[in-house]
Amino acid sequence: MTSTRYSMNHSASLQYIKSRLQCPEKSISATLALLEQDCTIPFIARYRKEKTNNLDEVTIATIVKLKAEFEALEKRKKSILKSIEEQDQLTSELREKIQDSSDLTRLEDLYLPFKKKRKTKAETARNNGLESLAKMIMSQGVKDLSALAQRYVNKTVLSREDALEGARHIMAEWISERSDIRHQLRQQLARYAILETKVVNTKKTEEKAKKYSDYFNWSEPLQRCPSHRFLAILRAENEGFIRVKITIDDHRALSKIEDRIIKSDNDCATQLELAIADAYKRLLLPTLTNEILAIAKAKADDAAIAVFAKNLKQLLLGAPLGEKSILAIDPGFRSGCKLVCLSAQGELVHNETIYPHPPQNDQRGAMKKISSLIDAYKIEAIAIGNGTASRETEQLIRNMRFSKEVQVFVVNEAGASIYSASKIAREEFPNYDVTVRGAVSIGRRLADPLAELVKIDPKSIGVGQYQHDVDQTKLKQELDQTVVSCVNTIGVNINTASVSLLSYVSGIGPKLASNIVAYRQENGAFSDRNQIKNVPRLGAKAFEQGAGFLRIKQSKNPLDDSAVHPESYAIVAKMAMDLNVKVADLIGNKSLLQQIYLQRYCTAEIGLPTLTDIVNELEKPGTDPRKQAKIFQFDQQIKTIEDLRTGQILPGIINNVTNFGCFVDIGIKESGLVHVSNLADTFVKDVTEHVRLHQQVQVKVLDVDIARKRIQLSMKRE
Repeated sequence: MTSTRYSMNHSASLQYIKSRLQCPEKSISATLALLEQDCTIPFIARYRKEKTNNLDEVTIATIVKLKAEFEALEKRKKSILKSIEEQDQLTSELREKIQDSSDLTRLEDLYLPFKKKRKTKAETARNNGLESLAKMIMSQGVKDLSALAQRYVNKTVLSREDALEGARHIMAEWISERSDIRHQLRQQLARYAILETKVVNTKKTEEKAKKYSDYFNWSEPLQRCPSHRFLAILRAENEGFIRVKITIDDHRALSKIEDRIIKSDNDCATQLELAIADAYKRLLLPTLTNEILAIAKAKADDAAIAVFAKNLKQLLLGAPLGEKSILAIDPGFRSGCKLVCLSAQGELVHNETIYPHPPQNDQRGAMKKISSLIDAYKIEAIAIGNGTASRETEQLIRNMRFSKEVQVFVVNEAGASIYSASKIAREEFPNYDVTVRGAVSIGRRLADPLAELVKIDPKSIGVGQYQHDVDQTKLKQELDQTVVSCVNTIGVNINTASVSLLSYVSGIGPKLASNIVAYRQENGAFSDRNQIKNVPRLGAKAFEQGAGFLRIKQSKNPLDDSAVHPESYAIVAKMAMDLNVKVADLIGNKSLLQQIYLQRYCTAEIGLPTLTDIVNELEKPGTDPRKQAKIFQFDQQIKTIEDLRTGQILPGIINNVTNFGCFVDIGIKESGLVHVSNLADTFVKDVTEHVRLHQQVQVKVLDVDIARKRIQLSMKRE
């Protein structure tokens, strides 16, 4: 019975997903089966290519989302069927319509007439015995309506007009619950809805919401409103500066409803016209305009979340400096600059504070201290946070002369303060205050952005677009999936990774990550992948899902420091044996690897996609796909927004990408905006196809609004 139920659910889910995704049925079916076996997206994409016909992570993630949608739809169907059945109104025809429904909106329309409502005008009229009058008017066959209405006059219905009004309330409810009419009005709203705004308090708005002034008394077709503008308008409404309204051509909408209902030219038609107008204004329009606003909001959320996810991915996969001794500086004026020295493994080995800036102005003492620390701890690079006093600190460092080459980097410190006050930071550095922890975060994110940034809530990293306005559940799911994808793309050194980083490894999670670190602390470094099985509560499934993404340096088996999964070790050993060499001899030996005839090693489970991946990995085992960090220097003449002039050409770093352009850090507090229209010499449809986060660019200053702290830039070559 359980097997039959699974088969039916699998088939129904498969058809639902297939109707919404251009993908071979066999691939979808295999992916669903793997998901039912608790396989993760990274594992399926990397190690089960034969089963899915090489589906990528994006497609597999889409299947996961559609599967969840289908399950939610099925759950809602069961709830609706039960509710209608309890009311003893479930016909076989209605049951079939509900079961065949593949759209949640359509499903809710079917349920609407049976939905329990608060006390309504229609319910009051029905209690007054006016439902039969409403039915006769709807039939449109009554010849003497006035006489008919008179029959319904009683102690509660005081006149013929009261009777007709009550009947109209009932008819209005019937009309508003007709799925064909709701569908027709939805179509008109989708095509012709106008988004209008009205200023609520002009004086208050002028003082407190200049940034929203573009949207005062605004009007445009809803379907043409880009996601970023729509979210900005909703934010302005939420903050009480404007009121948003959706309008359409009422006459056109009413005429279409009347054409569906009115089939006569008598007194009944007059009553129906009144009932239709009431249904439209009081019941249909408020509900469906809210619905279309919710749909537009969901679409805008999706667009904003997609931009955020792309930015986050680029940030997490940012160029690492690698294992180098780093002096990290969290700059400040009155409170001084916090210095920390980090070992090549990221361990805190020293910290103190210098005061080179006002009011102390101890530049000589600061420079002497920095020089001594560089020599004492064999510092190879300096990381300077880009917050307050960053430019002044950078200038101080660049004016110094060291006995050896020391690279200097300005590091985006967004989120460092969030990390420094977090539980994770307190557990890592229980004996140090937030300023030390913040400086450590700055230094570590230069060495390895991914390893450090996974400790911070992605919303606090500063690369989003209206991230606090979108659906927070959907945002968290997407960003978590992005982090998981990045972590597993790079792989994790199990002997150095933090609990935060390990928790994103396929099949691991926070609890097993803590167990891994605890085992490592008690037993020392892992020496091979098989030892991972000894971690408490880490079973066969977790090992299967995670082992290929966990790296072990200097292991006896060189494959332990590669993306080759342990389940394929035997195949690699067979390849080496056939070439009469050791497995270690294959590593990095392109000429040997080219001699391998892959078809010879194909089995029922492992085919050419996996075998090709194995050979590619053997050629460059454990290679980090990220580029190496590059030194960058801002224009030293530009210290504040007042130093900017129209026409200046400046170096900058893109620090945020949105649907309407990108923001560029030019070395001052305010970032400049390169609007999409100034992004390239040609038309730009998708900003993310032209620029990426942390890209080093040259920009031209177009306009500077000092009062509003706004800078307009251009990346056009002309």
